[in-house]
Amino acid sequence: MHLYKRLTAAYSRLLSWLLVASVAIIIVPVSLQIFSRYTELIPSYIWTEEMARFLFVWMVMIGAMVGVRDATHFEVDVWPRLGPRANAAVRIVSGLGILAFALVFVWGGYLFTAFAWKRLSELAELPLWMIHVAWPVTGLTWLVFQGEHMAEALRVLLGRGSAAGSEQSA
Repeated sequence: MHLYKRLTAAYSRLLSWLLVASVAIIIVPVSLQIFSRYTELIPSYIWTEEMARFLFVWMVMIGAMVGVRDATHFEVDVWPRLGPRANAAVRIVSGLGILAFALVFVWGGYLFTAFAWKRLSELAELPLWMIHVAWPVTGLTWLVFQGEHMAEALRVLLGRGSAAGSEQSA
């Protein structure tokens, strides 16, 4: 296994654990918000809504990153069963669209983050760049993971790789 594949696999595992952690952590502010809204047992915590929103954005973005790595995000099965080389060609064409979308996330996310760089959230007074940076990080991650998929598809298309890698992500 090449070093690049090992690094992307390790990064994917880290993202999967961060996804699990974000799902587990979001339970706390959401539960506090529900209990404070419908009971008198605990005071109403305003920061919980904002914290849940921040965690939700990161949870969605991390899930999208993992989905691209697993070739399950942006995936639509409209083609009949194709041979390995034809499948690789379709993956390259569709991969170009994903790469373009990733570049939009990188550039737009950079502008979005720059806009929020010196701003604070209204309720919890957290730096807003901490939530806005999720967009360029997602775009960069998509570039890395989709680049890996496209390199494998190109190897199959050129007859240098196995169809197993292309069929695995199908």
